[in-house]
Order: sequence, then C-alpha cells, then structure tokens
Amino acid sequence: MRRALRAVYLASAALGALAFVGIEALVLYQLGGQFLPYIPRSADEFAGYCMAASAFLALAYTLEANEHIRVTLVSERVGPVARRAMDRIAVAIALALVAFLAWHVTAMAWQTWQFDERSGGLIALPLWIPQAAMAVGALVFLVAVTERVFRVWRGGSVDLPMQEGGEHRADR
Repeated sequence: MRRALRAVYLASAALGALAFVGIEALVLYQLGGQFLPYIPRSADEFAGYCMAASAFLALAYTLEANEHIRVTLVSERVGPVARRAMDRIAVAIALALVAFLAWHVTAMAWQTWQFDERSGGLIALPLWIPQAAMAVGALVFLVAVTERVFRVWRGGSVDLPMQEGGEHRADR
C-alpha cells in the first residue's frame, strides 16, 4: 500500500514538474514575440494556470519528502510526551484544513464544469481544466496528510525523511 501511495505522490509531482516546464515554455514563447513577427496570445494567462497546477500537484510529494516548512520553536523545548501531543494536534488540524481545501477546490472545479464557465482571455478556455489540476493536487495532498495522521496517531514520528528509492527509514 505504501509503495502505491508513493507512486501516486511521485506521479503527481511529475505532473507538477511538467506544468512548471510549461511555465518556462510559455515565458519563452512570450519572449519570442518581442523578436519575431507574431503576437503571443494569452501566454501569461496559461502560465498562471500552469503555476497553480505545479504548486498543487507537488504538495503531496513535498510533504512526503518533509520539505514543507515546519516551525519547531516550541516543540524542541518540551519533553517527548508534550511533543507527541503537539504533533498529534498539529496533524489533526492539518487534516481538517487540507480536507476543507480539497473539498472547496473540487467543488469549485465541479461547478465551473457544470456551468461551462470560460476564461475571460482571448482564448476562452473552460476553467474546469486548470481547476481540475488543482483539485487533483489537493486530493492527493489530502491522502498524504491522512496517511501522516494515521502514522503519528499510531505512535510514529511526524518526520520520516525519504531515503533513496523513495523509502522511509521505517519502511526498511
């Protein structure tokens, strides 16, 4: 099960990286319009969509790799029992916030699909397309946070850095 989840996180991050490459391609396309006889249409709009997709799709893998910013100013100064309680409370709050985010981003994408909303730029793109990438990223992130909650509440550590091959120290 863990390997399947790691594969999902990695696939989501790969899609996020692909969206990030899309930003670069769109910026180069727009820069090319300065020197060549064409006018780039809606490049900044599509770059914004790629930026949102890259950010959301990389969230789960970033959590799994323990690369999210974590403030440990208080938890470093308390005992192990208090630290475990703080970790449990923190992951429970994180789960609630990420569930809220995933629910509303998914609902927004669904509603824009139902109402066939289009972007206001020169190219009338259906808005559910970029919003679907955000929704997928938020849902995969919800799965990753849920997995982290179960791990912490079963007595595991909140910090298990990934080793080479995508495994955690506890997986070996």
